[in-house]
Amino acid sequence: MAVKIKLKRLGKIRSPHYRIIVADSRTRRDGRAIEEIGLYHPVQNPSRIEVDSERAQYWLGVGAQPTEPVMAILKVTGDWQKFKGLPAPAPMLVAEPKADKRALFEAAAKSSGDEPKGEAITPKAKKSEKKDEAAEATASTESTEA
Repeated sequence: MAVKIKLKRLGKIRSPHYRIIVADSRTRRDGRAIEEIGLYHPVQNPSRIEVDSERAQYWLGVGAQPTEPVMAILKVTGDWQKFKGLPAPAPMLVAEPKADKRALFEAAAKSSGDEPKGEAITPKAKKSEKKDEAAEATASTESTEA
């Protein structure tokens, strides 16, 4: 049985994301997998790539053949160079961690401490007289028709 390391496509029409899987070469692209060893999200900036290096090394060691896109991903992560015994590539770009929204809100609240608390900034809108007159007119026409 020939084993391949390939991409399994997930996601919506214009927002693909992939799982890096180990599967029989005869299975279809999104078919049954032997094992999932990673993730690839190309739409994010920078692309999110996560590979279980230990499992990738195992499958490469027992003869699994990566497809061209997976080989490019393994070269970026350095797993291919590690398997072949070549020098490691430059480190990957990693997205900055997102700021905690609660901490940002509390900091903004402390910086604007001189404003009154608990009161609405904008006064409530009052009912217009036109709406009241229109409601009365429709009610009177309905009662005369009945």
